[in-house]
Amino acid sequence: MNAVTKNWVAVGMISDIPRRGARCVKNGDMTIAIFRTSDDRVFALEDKCPHKNGPLSQGIVHDGCVTCPLHNWVISLENGEAQGADEGHTRSFPVKSDGDTVLLGL
Repeated sequence: MNAVTKNWVAVGMISDIPRRGARCVKNGDMTIAIFRTSDDRVFALEDKCPHKNGPLSQGIVHDGCVTCPLHNWVISLENGEAQGADEGHTRSFPVKSDGDTVLLGL
């Protein structure tokens, strides 16, 4: 994550993202998953598990993490780091809200 974000891009409304789920946006060839927790916190990760590139956007969101649907790796929504005994990380992006609008830092 860059210390200074150059562009904040509106990616939709918080209501567009299901609670405990995700919505995907494209940034060039990369797919970014925007996650919403049960308490309406929003996070963004590249939609690629560090294990076998599984689609994190299709995983289960819980306790500040997402579980990959392919092999059950648990990834932190805050920093993209694999949890437990697994090692690896996926790219994370800054997000913020402007009212009900979700902004992604690119």
